[in-house]
Amino acid sequence: MDIVYVIAGLAGLVLGGELLVRNAVQLARGLGVSPLVIGLTIVGFGTSAPELVTSLQAAWVGAPGIALGNVVGSNIGNVLLIVGIAAILSPILVERRALARDGTVMMGATLACAALVLSGEMGRVAGLGLLIALAAYLAYTFRAERNGPTPAGEVYAAEGELMPERPVHPGRAGLGLLIGLIVLLAGARFLVMGAVGLAQMLGMSDAVIGLTVVAIGTSMPELVTSVLAARKGQGDVAFGNIIGSNIFNILGILGATVLVVPMAAPLPITGVDLAVLVGSAAVFVLFAYTGARISRREGAVLVLAYAGYMTWLLAGV
Repeated sequence: MDIVYVIAGLAGLVLGGELLVRNAVQLARGLGVSPLVIGLTIVGFGTSAPELVTSLQAAWVGAPGIALGNVVGSNIGNVLLIVGIAAILSPILVERRALARDGTVMMGATLACAALVLSGEMGRVAGLGLLIALAAYLAYTFRAERNGPTPAGEVYAAEGELMPERPVHPGRAGLGLLIGLIVLLAGARFLVMGAVGLAQMLGMSDAVIGLTVVAIGTSMPELVTSVLAARKGQGDVAFGNIIGSNIFNILGILGATVLVVPMAAPLPITGVDLAVLVGSAAVFVLFAYTGARISRREGAVLVLAYAGYMTWLLAGV
């Protein structure tokens, strides 16, 4: 039954996340919201919604390994697996000025996450600090765009325009959004129930399950968005989607999770996991900066690195 719960939970997260993002975008368009705001907030928050509800649910039921492993594992998977697959499908062109701003914020958030985990204490003060940092980042972005379009802003606007243009009545979009949220919450509940049971059955730690099964499952919306962008030749949108998602995951999701349910030592994430988290982000930025693109060969390197990390995780069980 635990496996059934995990499969049902993952299906609920994918379906609920899709309904949530699609209908939220349609509702925002109907209200005249700009593509930039849609891409930066609605798509950014929406694709990270599965991680948010899953981490909160896991923290509530006393499974910090799943809650924290989900955030760390999702960010690793976003960079190594999803960017790798998208680059293999179509080389990802990078706007260096956008990379300079948002890549720096992503690296800062990643280092902050590693430092907090190493400190052994992730309480409400840390959670509030992360959320304030996210609010400051969003405020700075909107303020910069008010002075004229920036390369980073254009990427987020293109991400907002990536969703299908299909007129929907606001009432129908609102209902779809509500249904998506309900399905998402139910999916998170089933996934956490199944993941905890699966860990006990297989003798694995909650953290390993969080870093693998849960993290991969909750990252499916980012995979869909990035692959869709890559197939349309909009590699910069795939790139912006991953950077934005990683920023939201740490500052927003981890911040909200530890604000609601603080985590105390010993934290279930190892130094190796943190090294992979920071190292993958650094290599991602390096690949993006050199040649202003991520090539198919570099994408293959990222995917192989992810396969190696998964092998190491599962071999240690």
